[in-house]
Amino acid sequence: MKKKGLSVLDKFLTVWIFLAMGVGIGVGYLWPGIADVLDSYRIDTVSIPIAIGLLVMMYPPLAKVKYEELTKLVKAGEAKKVFSTSLLLNWAIGPALMFALAWIFLPDLPEFRIGIIMVGLARCIAMVLVWNQLADGDTEYCAVLVALNSVFQIFMYSFLAYLYVTLISGWIGGTSEYVNVSMVDIARSVFIFLGIPFIAGIVTRFVLLRQKGKEWYDNYFVDKIGPVALIGLLFTIVVMFAFKGLYIIQRPLDVARVAVPLVIYFLLMFFVSYGISYKLKFRYSIATTQSFTAASNNFELAIAVCIGVWGIGSLQAFAAVIGPLMEVPVLISLVNVALWIKKRYYDENGLPKEVKE
Repeated sequence: MKKKGLSVLDKFLTVWIFLAMGVGIGVGYLWPGIADVLDSYRIDTVSIPIAIGLLVMMYPPLAKVKYEELTKLVKAGEAKKVFSTSLLLNWAIGPALMFALAWIFLPDLPEFRIGIIMVGLARCIAMVLVWNQLADGDTEYCAVLVALNSVFQIFMYSFLAYLYVTLISGWIGGTSEYVNVSMVDIARSVFIFLGIPFIAGIVTRFVLLRQKGKEWYDNYFVDKIGPVALIGLLFTIVVMFAFKGLYIIQRPLDVARVAVPLVIYFLLMFFVSYGISYKLKFRYSIATTQSFTAASNNFELAIAVCIGVWGIGSLQAFAAVIGPLMEVPVLISLVNVALWIKKRYYDENGLPKEVKE
């Protein structure tokens, strides 16, 4: 069978993403009241427009997962090493790195500093599925790692927020804030943004496999719903940028101050993870999944916590919003970097090439 070429949506995805960013900023600037309108559609701290975009974005990748093969994957000889590496990157290296960068670049701006620390503590459960798919990562391992880190997130987020924002910041001599966020709130966020599309993906796969067969599902259905994820991504980007479009244009220096440590964080986490994965001889698809999982963050949780604790107009919430605004262009660029790494450092079977002395 002749291999199908990329669709127009896939081929020019970077262009569409930057256009979506521009549209969002333009709408936010020309219609300042749009932020209040969008924010009015909210259940507690959950933004309904962003939730819709994320759920639409996450469903196709999760419907693509071969759930019937996950048991085999978890029992694989490399599984323990993959999972332990992911936990190390996400719950030890990631939060500590963001904390250090926040203090290095924002020592005089405690509100901004706290905002991006909260972003660093929230490990990704959403957009990583799209980045991983675009970079030819392992879909099944991505689903398992996202689920694994989501469980840890329920128990670790409150503890790490107290450790970094209250204890260590107080010891250093900066502003010490008590962050009151319950495990119930975090569990609710995880269920909405991961549990719902996970359940939808599982039900869809097993029902349609039984009715239509594996060949139809993998070669027709998955192909047809693929563009839906990218449409959901573009919609989410427009909404996010519209929220702060006016602020971005009116106070670009504030945006730049917050953006610098965030961009450095995304790049460092990506390349550190790739380096570790290469040394551990993970195949390309797993190394890519590890790297995007480590470099991405659960911005919705971070934004929701900042709004709940400090208010929607707070500088902490603003800094948290800048997180995904920087993550989107950086991570879409790193998709291309990952594909270059695949050609340069991995063989045709996706295995690391031997490093020449």
